[in-house]
Amino acid sequence: MSVAVEQNEEIDILEQDIQDISPFLLKILLEDKTTGKFIRFACDEYLKYGEAYAADKEIYPELIIGNNTKIIQPRTAKSKDEQINRTRKAAEVFTPSWICNEMNNHCDEQWFGRPNVFNTPNGHDWTPNPEPITFPEDGKNKRAGWMKYVDSKRLEITCGEAPYLVSRYDTTTGEFLPIVKRIGILDRKLRIVNENTNNETDWYKWAKRAFESTYGYEYQGDNLLLARENLLWTFIDYYQQRFGIEPTLVQKKQIANVIAWNVWQMDGLNDTVPFATSEENDNQLELFDDLPKIYTPMLCKMKDWRSKEIFYFQDLKKGTKNEI
Repeated sequence: MSVAVEQNEEIDILEQDIQDISPFLLKILLEDKTTGKFIRFACDEYLKYGEAYAADKEIYPELIIGNNTKIIQPRTAKSKDEQINRTRKAAEVFTPSWICNEMNNHCDEQWFGRPNVFNTPNGHDWTPNPEPITFPEDGKNKRAGWMKYVDSKRLEITCGEAPYLVSRYDTTTGEFLPIVKRIGILDRKLRIVNENTNNETDWYKWAKRAFESTYGYEYQGDNLLLARENLLWTFIDYYQQRFGIEPTLVQKKQIANVIAWNVWQMDGLNDTVPFATSEENDNQLELFDDLPKIYTPMLCKMKDWRSKEIFYFQDLKKGTKNEI
């Protein structure tokens, strides 16, 4: 199954497509790993559909499937008025793919020590490098270079629909991009996996590691869900291209779980879950039970898949990462 692409090559992402694969799969993509609940809308534009769609409400699967499956749409499918409103209220401005490509190219130039590793920019377009990507040998282990690249940790802040991570379509024009033209961080890692593995077992192992080392966060729930869906469909796209069949449901769920951990909902100003609080004084003595409850914003958690540690993002920023 593929996400629908219209005749004009504009992308359309339908939650019902995920639901049809497995209801459990959609629930994973809606999960907030910090709270154990669902992510929240965190914007007020859906309130016109009812109180259940208020900014502080969780995005329950039944709210966005069936007849409601087109409620959440990519920015390019929204009306101009909606786009302007989002820009005014949330400073939402998406970056064209050609700029994402230029910036990712710059990061890779620092990594490889040479320019235009994956493609050569040409104005608002680019020409993919048709040759396999080469890495400097690391001692006796000739594979160490590409493995380190796949495992390198990358983060897209305030990621929106995640155009720096995956580039299934241009988030400013809606133009669908074939795999050979994709320029996201994960797209590049998956290309490296394609070029350096020769069987499904190794391919899946390293594709999963690519997802495990790629992170992003976003405040608004609809954008976050679209980002997560784009990552999952990207995995399916590359798997289908490589092996001619869809990945198994187990593989989809495993990748979806990684995505739910690695691409999370957060207020980037204070590193907390929007509208979520934790109770601080639940260990007070009974003598003080009549005191008012004290609630504090809930700090976001993230996961290091290599060490299996779960820690607060805030601690990572401070350089004091401690396992929770």
